[in-house]
Amino acid sequence: MGQSIWESMQQKGYGRREFLQLCTAAAAAAGLDKSAVGQVAHVFEKKEKPAVVWMHFQECTCCSESFIRASHPIVLDALLDVLDLNYSETLMAPSGFQAEKSLSDTIKNNKGKYIVLVEGAVPTKDGGVYCMIGGKTAESILQTVAADAAAIVAWGSCASNGCVQAAKPNPTGATPISKLVNKPVINVPGCPPIADVMMGVITHLLVLGQVPELDSLGRPKEFYGRRVHDTCYRRANYDAGLFVESWDDENARKGYCLYKMGCRGPVTYNACSVVRWNEGTSYPIQSGHGCIGCSEAGFWDNGPFYQHLGSFPGFGIESTADTIGTVVGVATLAGVAAHAVVTNIRKHRVIAEVHTEDMKE
Repeated sequence: MGQSIWESMQQKGYGRREFLQLCTAAAAAAGLDKSAVGQVAHVFEKKEKPAVVWMHFQECTCCSESFIRASHPIVLDALLDVLDLNYSETLMAPSGFQAEKSLSDTIKNNKGKYIVLVEGAVPTKDGGVYCMIGGKTAESILQTVAADAAAIVAWGSCASNGCVQAAKPNPTGATPISKLVNKPVINVPGCPPIADVMMGVITHLLVLGQVPELDSLGRPKEFYGRRVHDTCYRRANYDAGLFVESWDDENARKGYCLYKMGCRGPVTYNACSVVRWNEGTSYPIQSGHGCIGCSEAGFWDNGPFYQHLGSFPGFGIESTADTIGTVVGVATLAGVAAHAVVTNIRKHRVIAEVHTEDMKE
């Protein structure tokens, strides 16, 4: 029998006060009510720490960096006190055959109980040769670790929807995890996702022992149920039609809406404007940069980041992101198409004129 979270903390010299602080932070991270702190404490006292394998495929490790560099206390303590992280190429001490033994032993000794956290997309073209570990393809490793897992979490946009690796023309056939395994996958997109959101998902699995409610894209509704636009502090300026027109203009200094500068907040679902980053200090829009929609599939192929979706000032506060996104998206595509048509007409006109002049000569 393995240690419970409380037993592990006691062994490290933590007292009851620190344990309850961890439980309170865990409940908050999972979006649970204050009354649930007792339930969290009970689980953390009795339940054995779950074995975890953290896989890395086609990615830049920004999800791991986001997680381990967070300043929230529960994230600082999570790896050693909440999880039994048995395998992670980035964080583990063993290497080579010892590392591979850690992975195989975890799968063999914890069938149906271990959690798989996956960072990165999986290449499927040319036999998967573009990402191999220990002579095995990423896809074969994924199938092995996923077979007997209690839960699978896809960290970041790479694992959730392919991200930059899957950008056109996607030469390696980068594929999201959910399309390769025959069981539910919790997608936690973002490039990278917010550390507290990551820990919130883990806490939900630990405390409630079940997958959180997901949207149609497999994302936890708790964190991806609202648009960045809905809770953005610049929303009032958006509704009033007050926009930044160019970088570092007077409107930018006044903190006006960044929609015309390419902000994708109205069509992006994430908790950035609520949870924020670095102990809730800030998020991209607050730092003066528009949202690039990194939690939405295909954001890398959706045109230049600094090209606004449309120039419709002052949408009503009751307008929905879906409505705005549809109208704006259609308008943008229509504008691009019109521009292409006009450009081609002008080009052919010039060619015809040059041809006529050549014939006269």
